[in-house]
Amino acid sequence: MRSRLSGTKQRSLTVLLLLLAVAVMTAGCGGADQAQEAAVNGRAEDATLVIGAYSVVKDAMAEIIPRFQTKWEAETGQKVDFQESYEASGTQARAIAGGFEADVTMLAMEGDVKKLVSAGLISPQWKERKHEGMITRSIVVLGTREGNPLGITDFADLTKPGVKVLYPNPKTSGGAQWDINAIYGAGLKMSEEQGEKDPAAAKGFLEAVHRNVESLDKSGRASMAAFEYGVGDVIVTYENELLARIAKGVKYDIVVPEHTILIENPAAVVDKNVDKHGNRKLAEAFVDYLQSEEAQRIFAENGFRAVDDTVFKETESRFPQPSGLFDINYLGGWDKVRDELYSKRGVWYQVLAGL
Repeated sequence: MRSRLSGTKQRSLTVLLLLLAVAVMTAGCGGADQAQEAAVNGRAEDATLVIGAYSVVKDAMAEIIPRFQTKWEAETGQKVDFQESYEASGTQARAIAGGFEADVTMLAMEGDVKKLVSAGLISPQWKERKHEGMITRSIVVLGTREGNPLGITDFADLTKPGVKVLYPNPKTSGGAQWDINAIYGAGLKMSEEQGEKDPAAAKGFLEAVHRNVESLDKSGRASMAAFEYGVGDVIVTYENELLARIAKGVKYDIVVPEHTILIENPAAVVDKNVDKHGNRKLAEAFVDYLQSEEAQRIFAENGFRAVDDTVFKETESRFPQPSGLFDINYLGGWDKVRDELYSKRGVWYQVLAGL
């Protein structure tokens, strides 16, 4: 009897092992069939793209990224997960230089991209892309409370006693550097109208405006938030920031100074990081998409001036053209501006120190 029971147990064990083997083979075949089906259907393994951007583009990205995800999956079969970080432009550039592994960066100004070129993260040829690497434009304007109760008409009005002015800190914010460039450049333009382009006069004008500054916030977005909370009478900011708020029903007036600066905002692939992550093709395609007509229309809906010629012509009537508009080249280009305005002994730090 013991021998018979032992044989029965052995046969049961053999059957169990056979059933397990069949189950494993079936599962294996199922996995192989699924892999084969994925290959036939053109599906690819999901990908991740890390974005390090300046804060002002966050709202536009909320519309642009889903459009790109849909387009990319339709073309390649690959789903893309975006990991996004939005900070003041200077803060974001320092984070990437310090080890934040962004695949694509969108910053407020060319000078912040150059910091990443100097750090060996971005190719010096990044401007060889269409529109010299720029994805949006804007101008520096003045925002006032509804009805413009103080009667602000130009930068010169910001020097009047009792006018409380807001702009962010140029040490952390690329937007603030555009603001300072605009005020300083307006001072140069006004001195030029008197017969001579005079840096000393421009510095004096910047000093007069800065005496009325209520606070220096970390970023353009933070400065805008402070204004919305009721701080200050006038904000010096991007035109697109005010247009976006007005479109959402916030009651502001926009004053376009006679002399102001054309803002140009770049995007770039962070070469060292995409080569490490193996997603260069995806990153390049995303930056290309930011310059496409579809993305440019979204930027325009969010108050930016398009870099794409077709979209710019479609939307040109929305944007006033100041008679004294100038660009960064009027100030000598970014290298000269960084040296003369923002170095440790530059004009901006002399203004802060009261020198």
